[in-house]
Amino acid sequence: MRLIEIFTEGNFTLPYKGITENFLSKVSERILELTETDKVSVTVILTDNETIHTINKDYRGKDKPTDVISFAYRDEPFPSPDEIAEELGDIYISLEKAEEQAAEYGVTMEAEVKRLLIHGILHLLGYDHEKSEDDEIEMQALEEKLINII
Repeated sequence: MRLIEIFTEGNFTLPYKGITENFLSKVSERILELTETDKVSVTVILTDNETIHTINKDYRGKDKPTDVISFAYRDEPFPSPDEIAEELGDIYISLEKAEEQAAEYGVTMEAEVKRLLIHGILHLLGYDHEKSEDDEIEMQALEEKLINII
């Protein structure tokens, strides 16, 4: 059982530039499946640069907009009863920043949002590219693997 909840904040409604709730749910579900993560709930919040800038400044001390921020609700995995989904956390994605990056990288909006979902979910699962170079290499390798499969 995997529950994916999707919300918007700011000046966005779905669909947005090809991004639909169905797309977000399917990609998130596939990421969780491929990482063998079950009995979980993930919340995806789509927002704008202004909102994510405030979050980035308030919670990370970085005074600029970013593409994705994850708020994990756990430090280590723990088993849940079959009927209860563990809340992994929230993923904020700036659709404005995703659109800017898609143009910069020469990819589709869907490809960039998929990359951001993968990155955000891996953070919820405990991966952290900012801890050490080894952790960064491990997380990037898994991101690339998932990008190529999904």
